[in-house]
Amino acid sequence: MTDETDPIFALRQAAAGISVRIMDLSGGNGAEPVEVVRGFGHLGHANAFARRYVRDSVELCRARGMGPDEVIAAWFAFGEDAVVDGADEGAWRSENELKDFAARPLAEDGEQRDWRALDPRRDLDEDDADDEESDEEDEE
Repeated sequence: MTDETDPIFALRQAAAGISVRIMDLSGGNGAEPVEVVRGFGHLGHANAFARRYVRDSVELCRARGMGPDEVIAAWFAFGEDAVVDGADEGAWRSENELKDFAARPLAEDGEQRDWRALDPRRDLDEDDADDEESDEEDEE
């Protein structure tokens, strides 16, 4: 079996051109994204980031006692969507899981909401910090 036929590699498309647009659903930014996140290692990385980002946004919009329809309405009024771009197929889409997210509140904050751990900008920030430390050591 080659990498091309193994389904595990189907989501590992080249990262070139893959990005996630963060969309403010309140309309405060119009049709333009609030930000575009780049630097994902592969499509699966972007998909996981987008899924966690939306899950976190849904939970932030949820108030105690809300039913699923109310959660969805609050998310569309105040939440943020994450749209995976640059993949021909296999990109995660919020509409595929939104009803489930609204119907099943998370018992506790955890990995399902931790989009920051998957944020590729985090790796860049750490690399920049390492570079700055090296520069400071070189100056001494």
